[in-house]
Amino acid sequence: MADDVWLVVGLGNPGPSYARTRHNIGQLVADELAARTGGKWKQSKQVKAEVIETRISGLRVVLAKPRAYVNESGGPVAGLLKFFKLDPANLLVVHDELDIDFGVLRCKFGGGDNGHNGLRSLRKSLGTGEYYRVRFGVGRPPGRQAPADFVLNEFSSAERKDLPFAVDRTADAVECLLTDGLDATQGKYNS
Repeated sequence: MADDVWLVVGLGNPGPSYARTRHNIGQLVADELAARTGGKWKQSKQVKAEVIETRISGLRVVLAKPRAYVNESGGPVAGLLKFFKLDPANLLVVHDELDIDFGVLRCKFGGGDNGHNGLRSLRKSLGTGEYYRVRFGVGRPPGRQAPADFVLNEFSSAERKDLPFAVDRTADAVECLLTDGLDATQGKYNS
């Protein structure tokens, strides 16, 4: 991809009570990318987000975790794009996806919101859905459990066992998308 600056956003809810929930997979991946680069999260004074300015494979990257609930993350992400003078085409969002089995990845550019309120908030604030996405499958809720309750619950014990590997693989996919482009990433990571 280009030599431009990239904004990589991990969606999730703020606070320790949400830290290990399905809805926070984006932030778990952002934390993994931060650990790989040796970066330390800093509270942005300009927007409601924690940020790290770093490099991944030589590319300038701003890692970000909005300090707003997923459903309200559009404002902070729009603020970050404006502050760093970036277009949505240089935005990569990592988020949970109900319609994909646990741990399965789908990388894409653009598309609909698929009922994801965080993506709906982004579309409303950015005026577009044309940005890169790394979608991490969390599966459908069991029985009649409401999707909102399901994504706000912690991963199951079986999922927690595989979670470190899944987060690591998702961070690999983010790095691949930044360095090798969408087609190569889809070929390697879209199951």
